[in-house]
Amino acid sequence: MVDTAIQAGPPAYTVTARTLHWLTAVLVLVQIPLGLAIVNVELGAWKDALYNLHKSIGATLIPIVLVRLVYRWTHRPGPLPQDIPPLRRLAAETMHWILYALLVVQGFVGWIATSAYPAPIPVFGLFELPPIWRQDRPLSDQLYVLHRAIGIALAILLVGHIGAALQHHFIRKDRVLMRMISGG
Repeated sequence: MVDTAIQAGPPAYTVTARTLHWLTAVLVLVQIPLGLAIVNVELGAWKDALYNLHKSIGATLIPIVLVRLVYRWTHRPGPLPQDIPPLRRLAAETMHWILYALLVVQGFVGWIATSAYPAPIPVFGLFELPPIWRQDRPLSDQLYVLHRAIGIALAILLVGHIGAALQHHFIRKDRVLMRMISGG
């Protein structure tokens, strides 16, 4: 039975917040295996096309994540259920801000690394992002190592984030996951 008091109040997350969340989630969940495949699998003729897809999605994520971050600062979500201990609330809040920070840094590290390589950054064949760093191959190599490390950190944190959401839904049986699906 659904608690009508929860339904009657304002949504925990607005339609805008939910749309930005799921758009980010889908793009990141494509980016991680795509990035892993590009650097670890022999892709033959597909390699350049997949690199360009990875760069296009990354270029798309930068403004989405920045808009999402500004939106989160200006539109705080509803509070978590009262029965969640303070330390778990702090962990959830910290996890969200770390994910935001890594997503922002990841996009710009990739852009700078590709600019310094130098290589073009096509955006779905529509236009190219301008380079934001001068050619510097040693710096590019170091930044690609950092880009990979951030990607691994993001993947680990996302497993924790998704695991926590599923734990709330299937074990605690609270509405924490449903807040991001339906708003309430």
